[in-house]
Amino acid sequence: MTTLLTHVELTWREKRIEHWIRFGYPAHSQRLDRHRRQVSFAPGSIFAFVRWAANDFGTIISRIDIVLTVDHGDAYQTLPFVRPGGDILLKVSDWPKVERVLKAIDAVEAIGVDPAEAAPDHWRHVHNHVAAGLEPNAYTAAQHRAWLKRRGIAP
Repeated sequence: MTTLLTHVELTWREKRIEHWIRFGYPAHSQRLDRHRRQVSFAPGSIFAFVRWAANDFGTIISRIDIVLTVDHGDAYQTLPFVRPGGDILLKVSDWPKVERVLKAIDAVEAIGVDPAEAAPDHWRHVHNHVAAGLEPNAYTAAQHRAWLKRRGIAP
């Protein structure tokens, strides 16, 4: 079986276009030019991809996507700057909503859990609650232990 890496193109042009990874563990990173680099993730990885852009009149896009990478032959959704795509766990646009997701990520880190290791269902929950204008429930250590047991990582 062929392993398929998921490639994400990151761009940084100060105060114009800023694409970055908020969390996740790239398996590979390559500088493309002065303003761009590509990071690649192994199948089964979770990462947060933030995109922000502005013009002379202000912000034109602010977005965060949390993506679960797929393996060769798995179904996936496409996403700009992500090849081939992935299982999109969370997709949020508009700065106030993006900020709520960033705070949810901070809250996961505050309990000592790496957001890339949190249960994918938590990120789906955050997506649904933010989209509905509701406050997402906090991710707990008990939820994380249950997730690790389901994965067969914890006793």
